[in-house]
Amino acid sequence: MKNRGFTLLELLVVIVILGILATYVGTKIMGKPDEARQTQARIQIQALENALNMYRLDSGDYPSTEQGLKSLVEKPVSGNVPRNWREGGYLDKSRVPKDPWGYDYAYLYPGVRNSNGFDLFSYGADGQPGGEGKDADIGNWEAETDSRY
Repeated sequence: MKNRGFTLLELLVVIVILGILATYVGTKIMGKPDEARQTQARIQIQALENALNMYRLDSGDYPSTEQGLKSLVEKPVSGNVPRNWREGGYLDKSRVPKDPWGYDYAYLYPGVRNSNGFDLFSYGADGQPGGEGKDADIGNWEAETDSRY
C-alpha cells in the first residue's frame, strides 16, 4: 500500500505561494489608508451635516460659528439659544467626532464655500488649510460637484 499525502517539499512550496499571494493582496488592500481616511471623513461630514439639518429643523437656524458643532451635543447657552433643542442632542454618541486624522472638524456659519448655508470640513492629514492629495481639505461643498456622492 502506497502512502498518500504531501511531502515536506510540497507543503513548503504551497506555503511560499500562499505567502506571496498574501503579500501581494495585503499591499493592494493596505496600501490605500489615506483614501480610506478621506472616505471616512466624507461619511462623517455627511452625518454631521444631517445632524445640523435636524438642529435647524428644531431651532429654526443653524448654530453660529461661535456655538460650533458642540451645540449638537450640548444646548448652547449664549448667542441664539434654541427653544426646541432636542434633549440628548443630535449625535448618537453624545460627542462630536474627530476627523480620521484626529483633528476637530471646522465649521463656519454662515458659510463661504457652500450654498446650503454652512461650511463643514476637515483640513486633511496635515491639519492645515489647503494642500493636495492626503493633505487636501475635504468639505461639504464637494457634494455639489463631486460625482462620488
